[in-house]
Amino acid sequence: MCGVVGYIGKQSSRAIVIEGLQRLEYRGYDSAGFACLNNQKISCLKATGQLANLIHKLEEESIDGLVGIGHTRWATHGAISDSNAHPQFDCKKNIAVVHNGIIENYNHIKQKLMATGHEFISQTDTEVIAHLFEAINQETLLEDIQTIITQLSGAYACMVINIQIPDTIIAIRKGSPLCIGVGENEKFIGSDPFAFARYTNKVIFLPDESIALIEKDAVSIYHFNGQKITMPITQVDIDWRDNEKNGYDHYMLKEIHEQKSSIHATLSYCRSLGAEKIWDQLQISRDKIKNLRSLCLIGCGTSWHAGRIAQFFFEQICQIPTRVLLASECRYIPFFPEENSVYIGISQSGETADTLECLRLINSFDLITLSVTNVSSSTMARETNGFLLTKAGQEIAVASTKAFSTQLVVLYWLAHYIALEKNLITSDQVNKAYDDLLITAEILESTIEKYKYIIENKLAPYYAQFKRFIFLGRHISYPFAMEAALKLKEISYIFSQCYPAGELKHGPIALLDKETPVVLFSNLEDHIYQKVLSNAQEVKARDAHIIAFVFEGQEELQNLADFSFVIPRVNPLLAPLAMTGLMQFWVYQIAKELGCPIDKPRNLAKSVTVE
Repeated sequence: MCGVVGYIGKQSSRAIVIEGLQRLEYRGYDSAGFACLNNQKISCLKATGQLANLIHKLEEESIDGLVGIGHTRWATHGAISDSNAHPQFDCKKNIAVVHNGIIENYNHIKQKLMATGHEFISQTDTEVIAHLFEAINQETLLEDIQTIITQLSGAYACMVINIQIPDTIIAIRKGSPLCIGVGENEKFIGSDPFAFARYTNKVIFLPDESIALIEKDAVSIYHFNGQKITMPITQVDIDWRDNEKNGYDHYMLKEIHEQKSSIHATLSYCRSLGAEKIWDQLQISRDKIKNLRSLCLIGCGTSWHAGRIAQFFFEQICQIPTRVLLASECRYIPFFPEENSVYIGISQSGETADTLECLRLINSFDLITLSVTNVSSSTMARETNGFLLTKAGQEIAVASTKAFSTQLVVLYWLAHYIALEKNLITSDQVNKAYDDLLITAEILESTIEKYKYIIENKLAPYYAQFKRFIFLGRHISYPFAMEAALKLKEISYIFSQCYPAGELKHGPIALLDKETPVVLFSNLEDHIYQKVLSNAQEVKARDAHIIAFVFEGQEELQNLADFSFVIPRVNPLLAPLAMTGLMQFWVYQIAKELGCPIDKPRNLAKSVTVE
């Protein structure tokens, strides 16, 4: 969610911090701010809306210094306003704080501080941190920080600058990610190493519940209990030039068209692991896999939908009972540890707070956890037993496209290698799975080209007129229909609701009318297709409008639909992947027709780092 960036060193901080914030714009935000230390004074500017508004202010009123911090805020506490934007200050404006996360007990702290004379100017939870630093200034710096963190409940990645210690940036991490880039006589701080990737590839990832005192030529790291700890410097491989549109109108459109190459890159990575290296990569013994009795997939949003689709992979290919948990709910229901089970967290960023906290809960039972993520340096990759990468490359648009398709590829591949280890399939069948994925990637791309003209010139203008949609699917196409409904909501702001097609007659059928198009996703299993056909008949009998995603040879459903997209046949388990590009492009064009800010939809964040 919020992006935090800091710099201390030999260069002017403003340009570096602002560039870092620009690189983190994809995370989602609604206001931004910058503060720097210069001549024993903190100077600060803030602006609501796009980061460009802050940059404009900085050009009009130039402030700079060798120590600076910046922030892009995604509102949790308080309205979107300059006063609520970060950095936040103490009473005397000697201390500035930027913060990603939530201080859950901020109101209790705020009331206590106000009772002792502290004056607050914002509605944020963050401001209490600055006032706590102002109120506690009696012991050593480390002891002061320890006293403060014992009072804070919640998750936070924050940076603090203080005119009393002008050569130090304080960084504190609990729950939310934070890392330090190491340069020569300079340090960079960010919630993501992508923020400073142009300047250094040497990164210290702060462990959870840690404090860092950062100077231009030194970093001292402590556990919350005061114990000094040494963290390794990791070399990360991030191409900072990836965030260019390359001639596309939007990042989302670029990323839709990058899916074929992303699938190829992911398959090359999978092939490089093969049947031998995979278990080393996942830190699981082959005996453990042979005796595997159940699986549990955990995710949020699009990653949850990928897990719901992958449930069919593991149950049909591996013959293993598989549960799929919605991460935001699973921490608050009874958890029953299962022996001979593996728990897999799915997250594009590897920082999704809900999923990460679920995995930490599971780790506390000494169970095997894995992660499927697009970021090898992420917290999730570091805190699980092993991880597999989706080689999607940097995904900038908030609405996920290529991360979703590559998640399906990795999970489909993993299902085959588990089945191979359990002697349920042969090596020839694994090779066939590779071929099927390559064919499906080709279809994903070619169907976009096939329907591009009619979508842009006829379908998008027509469907952009409607205020609500119903999405239907059965079996493996139901979770895919959920993903499609989510995409339409995210980028066009059109209300859309998804139902299992068989549940239509149990209530939702009352919603059918001429003003509510029904989007129906077919299935390649013939007995399920017949049921989908029956559902389409029910919809048509109510004089409702049908848009159908069908497969070649399904003429009866095609004839029932008011418009149908016809897709070449693939392996039935890969039907969602085959439909992915076309679905995304159709939704994208509707949002474009409406003039929506497609890459940065309102209220949304790319990396959801608060629960």
